[in-house]
Amino acid sequence: MQFNYLPAIYAQIALFHGDTARTVELLQASSPYELGIATSSNYSTYMYPAYVRGQALLVQHQGAAAAAEFEKILNWPGVVSNEPIGALVRLQLARARAMNGETAEARAAYNSFLSLWTNADPDIPVLIAAKAEYAKLK
Repeated sequence: MQFNYLPAIYAQIALFHGDTARTVELLQASSPYELGIATSSNYSTYMYPAYVRGQALLVQHQGAAAAAEFEKILNWPGVVSNEPIGALVRLQLARARAMNGETAEARAAYNSFLSLWTNADPDIPVLIAAKAEYAKLK
């Protein structure tokens, strides 16, 4: 609770208010525990701090640092299990790659995200945004 959930919640609130520096600061305490697995049945939220940190870094236009945070999540798929960030991280990585000018890598990440959402409701805002962003890369 003290090193994962609370820092992620407080950081998400700071990010919502546009305070990206505070967001990253709040998540420092959670870094050593991101790959830890709790004994409860809901252990898969342990990568949320990395996800929120990556979002803050994207807002700060630090694409390489954001990509590193998102890759942490992709490198440990068993930790995120079937949590929403397991899919959304692909979109965030695509955005980070695009920000860095890594067009081929961004396309691959967008393709990965869009392939997961092939049968999704086409009116979902995040899917509409992803498709529009991907179209701009071509």
